[in-house]
Order: sequence, then C-alpha cells, then structure tokens
Amino acid sequence: MLEPVSMRLCRPALLALLLAGTATLAPAQQTTPPAQLPAPSLIVDRDPVRSPDGEPPAPPVLRKEGEGYVLHTDVEEVALNCTVLDDHNRLVPGLKKEEFQVLEDGVRQTLISFQHTDLPVSIALVVDNSGSMSRKRPSVNKSALDLIEASNPQDEAFVVNFSDEAFIDQDFTSDVSKLREGLGHIEARGGTALYDAVVASADKLVADGKRPKQVLILITDGEDNASTLSLEQTIRRVQQLSGPVIYTIGLLFGDEMSRSEVKHARQALEMLSTETGGMAFFPKSIEQVDQIAAEVARDIRSQYTLGYHSTKPTTEPGFRRVEVTAKGQGKLTVRTRTGYFPVARVAKKPVAAEK
Repeated sequence: MLEPVSMRLCRPALLALLLAGTATLAPAQQTTPPAQLPAPSLIVDRDPVRSPDGEPPAPPVLRKEGEGYVLHTDVEEVALNCTVLDDHNRLVPGLKKEEFQVLEDGVRQTLISFQHTDLPVSIALVVDNSGSMSRKRPSVNKSALDLIEASNPQDEAFVVNFSDEAFIDQDFTSDVSKLREGLGHIEARGGTALYDAVVASADKLVADGKRPKQVLILITDGEDNASTLSLEQTIRRVQQLSGPVIYTIGLLFGDEMSRSEVKHARQALEMLSTETGGMAFFPKSIEQVDQIAAEVARDIRSQYTLGYHSTKPTTEPGFRRVEVTAKGQGKLTVRTRTGYFPVARVAKKPVAAEK
C-alpha cells in the first residue's frame, strides 16, 4: 500500500455562498477569516458568446431559476464516513455497530444508523491544469477514468480543470465517455488557485450532488499561488458544509520545485485530507498514479457510515470535534473527518412567481 497524502480537480457555474459564521477552527487551524468572504465560483463556459456591445454575458448560476430556499432548524443527523485499518494498514471489514464508539467534544454519542455497503457516491474530479501539468495529464486522466470505471455504476461525477481559474468541463454524469471528454480539455497555463477550486467544487457537490456520499479527488503538482482563500479558510468552508471527504494526490516529484516548496505543498495537501477524513498520496513517479487511483476506489467502497444526533443543540455555535474508535482483533485505527460546524441545512423550495 502506498503512503497516504492528498488530491485535487475543478469546472462550471457561479456560486454565491458566503463563508459566514464566527465559530473557530479546530486547534490546528485557529484562524478567523474575513467576514462575508464570498466563495469562489466555477466558470461554466470557457468561450462565452459576446453581446453586440462586446461585453460577455453574465455567467449562469448553478441553481435553476424559480428555486428558493427555506432553512430547517431541526437537529440534523451527523453522518460520518469511516475507514477502519488494522495495525498493518489493511482495510477491516465485518465490524458491527456496537463495536464503534463516537465522541463529540469528549461526550459519547448514541448511534442511530449504521451501514457498511457500497453506497453510490457523488464525485468531484478536480485536476490541476496549470502549465507544469501538461506532460502529466495523459497519465492522470487515464488513472482518474480507471477509478470511475472501478466504482459503483450508480456513481455520478463532474470534472473541474483549474489553473488560476476553475472550469467545469463536464457536469454530473455517470457516462465515462463524457468524463473522458471533460478530462481531455487541457489548456495548461496560468497559476494554481487550488484552494478556490476546492471550495467551489465542494459547494457544487453539496448543492447538486444526488448521492448519499460525497468525495472530492484533487490532483496537483504544486502549491497554491493564486487563490483568494487561505488553506485555513478552505478547510473551514468544507467543515461548515459538513462537506466531502477529500483525497489528494500530490505529484511533487521532479525538479520544478524547491525543497521548501515541496514541503509546504505536501503539508497543505495532507491537512486538506486529514481534516476531512480522506487520504493524501505522494507518488514518486507518474507510473504510480494508477495504483493510487485503485487504492482510493477501494477506500471509498469499503467505508462504514455512522449516524447520530448530537447531544448539543444546533443553536450552540462552534466547531464540534469528533473522535471515532472501533474494537476488534488487534489495534484498529479509524479515519474520518475531525469534526464539523453545526449549521442549519438548506432545503430547496419552489418560489412563487411574482405577480
């Protein structure tokens, strides 16, 4: 098994969600972002048709016209996707509900749901499209498609290619040929707005994904140098969304980066994955990416899904730190997201047309 580490990808639509809230991050990220910082957008059309006066039209939004929202303040079920490993770093199947324990801020929680089945997944394939990736993309694209083909036929995925901007080159689909075409849209250029691409893709997953599990796979060969958001703000946003598990693949081999740049990029990708319950991978060559993609697919397919109602009211603000343990033969390690921010869920509700 290769050493875990992290991943990236990105493309369509304008998101107008705000990074609101005043709750603090987990201890590792005690940074307060600026108030009312808008989330980055995914761009739908690379070559928009211009109006007669030469100005491009406003980009379309992700949500359909005529839709509105109503906030639910009911206590929501907290869902945790958990990977269980033995002391040899092997996946552990066959555990039962009573063999798990969940603590939220040190208080034991009562599990109300438990699953260990191959649930369909909504996947964001977020791939670095900066200039340094041009020679690596053919192998990366093949590995990403292999991962999709090894998945549940009911999975859905979308493709985001990003450099200093994030483009959605294929919206949600289960059609591998369409995903291949989206991944094939390579215009290697510009900088690396990694954090912005992750936030925009996570927002789209939560807003439009139809499957019970959500995964973001990020593939990059460098560190962020063009985002409006910081690493801490990016992790906070995903935690606020109770968002996707992030798997990162850092193609940090070669001599394009200094040792300090490689170290910084690696730490960022590891944190993105660790804080959301995913894994980070750092292959030593492009040939290892195929093996990593297969491992990510196995990990996604083998997770336990635990659900509970928090003993705290949703009106109580602040980051909720979560710890999950499991009992079995030998010492077991459970990997899941480190916690979440309690937020009122947003439900879609038709808006009556104005008279």
